[in-house]
Amino acid sequence: MSARFVIFCTALSGFITVGLGAFASHMLRTQLSERLYDVLQTGIQYQMFHTLALFGVGILMLRQPDRGWNQTAILFITGMVFFSGSLYMLALSGQHWLGAITPVGGVLFLAGWLNLGRVAFRQLSE
Repeated sequence: MSARFVIFCTALSGFITVGLGAFASHMLRTQLSERLYDVLQTGIQYQMFHTLALFGVGILMLRQPDRGWNQTAILFITGMVFFSGSLYMLALSGQHWLGAITPVGGVLFLAGWLNLGRVAFRQLSE
């Protein structure tokens, strides 16, 4: 995975997050129950946090090539798909079984943060 691809994914994720946030705020606030709207907002918030983190990883990939950065990027991207994606689908469809997928994304996010720390520690030790 190249830094170029990671930064492209960052831009795409940021676009989706801002677009969905605006759509939710203007069109879905009155259409969804308060609980489902909160679920949607949680997905948006976590996606944006991890979009910013992914951008940092992309920049690190440009400056310090290391396979560990690729692993971190993959963990953050798949975490966004599983965590935020499952919350989006749950909020928009009302299918509560989708909530069972969300913790998988949470674990991927946690693994991404641990891997980020591991790789950064190793890079700083050299």
